[in-house]
Amino acid sequence: MQSGRYIVNIALIGFMGTGKTSVGRLVADQLHFQFLDTDEMIQAATGKTIAEIFSRDGEPAFRALEEKAVVELAGRTRTVISAGGGLPINPANLASLKTHALVACLWASPEKIWERVKNQTHRPLLHDPDPQRKIRNLLAVREPFYKHADVLLNTELRSLREVAQQVVHQFRLQSA
Repeated sequence: MQSGRYIVNIALIGFMGTGKTSVGRLVADQLHFQFLDTDEMIQAATGKTIAEIFSRDGEPAFRALEEKAVVELAGRTRTVISAGGGLPINPANLASLKTHALVACLWASPEKIWERVKNQTHRPLLHDPDPQRKIRNLLAVREPFYKHADVLLNTELRSLREVAQQVVHQFRLQSA
């Protein structure tokens, strides 16, 4: 971790299906923080679903909306942020989050991710003839960015509660 950072928030990054929303809500409850999901922020601001933004405006437009959301988050305190899976591929997003948040990456294998998300229809990046291959490919592209997190936590063999406890522990260590 960089010295001199003023850690007042927690940002959870990682691929879809790694538990960011579920873990984030548990962490927020434990710390009495607010919980915010960047995808939900974007949907509220635009009045469109993520799938609609992707299909009508394209992924670049969505990524621009993510960047705007990250800028808005910089003024927050006592917030657990669940970041969209592709948000950290923009280095400016990750750098901004690191100015005020402990950035924890939740990780799982492509097989475990597929098992968790295969029945979810609201995931636009899975609308692919071979969604498992798409997961593997996207994960390979995003992994180097995810590794810039302050903390990496594998979510496959731990319960959501155990992962949340680890995030809280790391936050308390870094913000003390």
